[in-house]
Amino acid sequence: MTARPLIAMMFVGTVASAQTPAQPAAAPPGATQPAAASTATCPEMATALTTLLARDARMRDWAEMARYRDANRTVPAPASSEARVVFMGDSITDGWQQPRYGGFFPGKPYVDRGISGQTTPQMLLRFRRDVIDLQPKAVVILAGTNDIAGNTGPMTNEEIQGNLASMSELAHAHKIKVVFSSITPVSEYHVRPPAPQTTTRPMERIKAMNEWIKSYAASHGDVYLDYFSAMIDDKGLMRAELTEDDLHPNAKGYAIMGPLAEAAIARALK
Repeated sequence: MTARPLIAMMFVGTVASAQTPAQPAAAPPGATQPAAASTATCPEMATALTTLLARDARMRDWAEMARYRDANRTVPAPASSEARVVFMGDSITDGWQQPRYGGFFPGKPYVDRGISGQTTPQMLLRFRRDVIDLQPKAVVILAGTNDIAGNTGPMTNEEIQGNLASMSELAHAHKIKVVFSSITPVSEYHVRPPAPQTTTRPMERIKAMNEWIKSYAASHGDVYLDYFSAMIDDKGLMRAELTEDDLHPNAKGYAIMGPLAEAAIARALK
């Protein structure tokens, strides 16, 4: 038996024990019997077990290479005239496929390879399989907000930048044009626990990263796709009508992003 199932069984046993009331010892003859203890429950332990199992599954495929494995096998080699473009990203790219947002560029040879919650080290690990192997003419990279939020642990700006630079270098080595998207803004108009998005994703870090992305793109022959400037209000936050949760674009948000992405792709392929 491997360590993971053993740990899970230990947790299950602990939860079961915690939820089964202990049998009181027999009282001496003539002694008063104590009142029955209430049944002990342990929801915290059950939650801990659920979290443990979820993390165990994630660690066995940390970069989520399996997410698009089957889909990639069905993608045919592009025709010589096809301007295939792969979008690499996190939930903002992943969610773009939903019908309520108008679909993902209908009629265009664009491939969505976003995965919700991902950070740049995870994207870098799957870059070959989910981008290079699909033989696109260009890749649109939108990444960094989850690194700032610490989804896979604390990340410095320099570490994020290194991962983005590595993706660009891999693309160039395979003659793939690169479009670097700005990190989209966040807001605090629809505050939800445990903290506003402006706390978990400070706007100063987002702006600093965007300045670096813009500079890097200019100095390495990549195209900078500026979603940020088109989506902020007079307070420098994402416009309230473009999001329902202060982080992800809604249909109105994607309606702004779509034409900007098309224009950036056209510049890259020119």
